[in-house]
Amino acid sequence: MNSTTLPRFDLYAQIHKALRLAMVDTLARFGSLDAGDAGQRLEAIAQLRMLLDLCRAHVEKEEHHVHPVIEARCAGRSLRVAAEHVEHLAAIDALEAEAVAFQCAPDAAAAFRLYRHLAVFVAENLEHMEVEETVHNAALWSAYTDAELLQVHLAIVSSIEPGAMAQVLHWMLPALNPGERADLLLGLRATAPAAAFEGALQVARLRLAAADCARLERALDLPALAA
Repeated sequence: MNSTTLPRFDLYAQIHKALRLAMVDTLARFGSLDAGDAGQRLEAIAQLRMLLDLCRAHVEKEEHHVHPVIEARCAGRSLRVAAEHVEHLAAIDALEAEAVAFQCAPDAAAAFRLYRHLAVFVAENLEHMEVEETVHNAALWSAYTDAELLQVHLAIVSSIEPGAMAQVLHWMLPALNPGERADLLLGLRATAPAAAFEGALQVARLRLAAADCARLERALDLPALAA
C-alpha cells in the first residue's frame, strides 16, 4: 500500500482493541489478587465474568454476521476460525466453572490455577485475533467494498442491546487512540438513537482521563465531558 492509498474499513480493529484491553487488565487483576481479601476476590470474579460474557457475545456476532459474509464470496476461508470458536466457547465455560469453584473455596492455590488458565485463554485469543485481522480481512477486502463492510458493521452494532453496548464501550473507549475514539462517537451520533450516543458519553466520562475527555469534547464540538 503506497502513501496515497486510504486504509480499508476494518471490521475487527476496534472491538479487538477492546477485547485485548479487557483480557490483559483482567489477567493482571488475577495476577495481583489477594485471594483472602473478599472484596478483591468478588471484584475480580465479577470482572472475569464480564470478560467471558463479552468474549461469548463476540463469537456469536462473528458467527452470525461476519462468517456468512466471508463464506458467501470466499468459501472455506472462515473454517479455521470457526473451529477455534468452538474451542474458545468450551474454554469460556471451563473458566466460568473454575471461577464458581474459586468463589466457593477461595485459596491461593485455586487463585493461581485460575490465573494460569486465564493466561492460556488470553494467549490463544491474541493469536486468534491476529488471524482474523490478517486472513479474514484479506478475504473481506478482496471481495467487498468498504460501503458493503460498513453495512455489516452497522448490522452488528444495531444488534447489541444497550446494556451489552455499555460493557463494550467500557473497554473500547480507553483502548482506542484519540482519533478512533472521536470517529466512534461521531459515528454513533450520526447513525444511532440519541440515547445510545448519550450513553456513550456517560461511559466516556467514567472511563477516560480528564485530558482525554477534553480532547474528545473538542472533536465532538460539545461542552466539556470532564467533571
